[in-house]
Amino acid sequence: MVKNMKSRILIIEDEEDIRELVRYNLEREGFCVAEAESGEEGLKKISKKIPDLILLDLMLPGKDGMQICRELKQDEDTRGIPIVMMTARGEESDIVAGLELGAEDYIVKPFSPKVLMARVKTVLRRRASPEPADEAVLTIGDLMIHPGRHQVTVKGKPVDLTATEFGVLHLLARRPGWVFTRYQIVDAVHGEDYPVTERSVDVQIVGLRKKLKSAGKMVETVRGIGYRFGEMY
Repeated sequence: MVKNMKSRILIIEDEEDIRELVRYNLEREGFCVAEAESGEEGLKKISKKIPDLILLDLMLPGKDGMQICRELKQDEDTRGIPIVMMTARGEESDIVAGLELGAEDYIVKPFSPKVLMARVKTVLRRRASPEPADEAVLTIGDLMIHPGRHQVTVKGKPVDLTATEFGVLHLLARRPGWVFTRYQIVDAVHGEDYPVTERSVDVQIVGLRKKLKSAGKMVETVRGIGYRFGEMY
C-alpha cells in the first residue's frame, strides 16, 4: 500500500490550470505537493529537497521536459527519482524518447483525475517493492516463470518457448505495468535463435501470445510505444 502522507510529489508544468487540477487531486489523496512552472525552477526545488516522484510536462518554456529528464537521469543524486511524463496527443516519438531516457511512465493530456491517481500510485508502489532477482521464480495468475530452469508453465502445463521469447517474457514480467519500448526490448534481449530487431519484436510478441494462450492477454500492446505486462490487482 502506498503511504500517501510520506510521498512528496513535484509537478513541473507551465499551464496553471493543469497544475492546479493536478495539485488539487493529489492533495485530496493525501500527497504532499510542490509545484514549478518551468524546468529551471523544478531543478532548483529538486536540489533543495528530493521528491518521491516527479510529474513532468514535456512542453516547457526554456529547458523542455526531455532535457530535464535527461539531466535528472544522468545525475547520480537524482537518477532514482521516478518520472511520469505528461504529454499531449501526437507526441509518441517524445514518449518513446522519454522512456528510453529512464522515465517510468507517461500520461496523455487531457487525462482524468482517476487515471492520474492510478498511474501515480502504481509508480510509487513499484518503487516501494524491490524488483525480483534475475533468478527468482515468478508466479502471476496461472503463469509461472522459472528462470533457473528456463521453464514456463500455464495452469501447470509446460510452454515451449525459444530463448528469445523467454527473454522477452521474463523482461516484461519482472516489471508489471512498466512500458518497454521496442528498442529497450532489443537492447535487453539478445536472442541467438532469432535476430532481434525493433520490427522483429512484434513477431516475437505475436508468437509468445499464441504459445501462452489464455495468459497471453497479459502481454499488452501500448500503441505507438511498445509493450508491457499487465499488472495483477
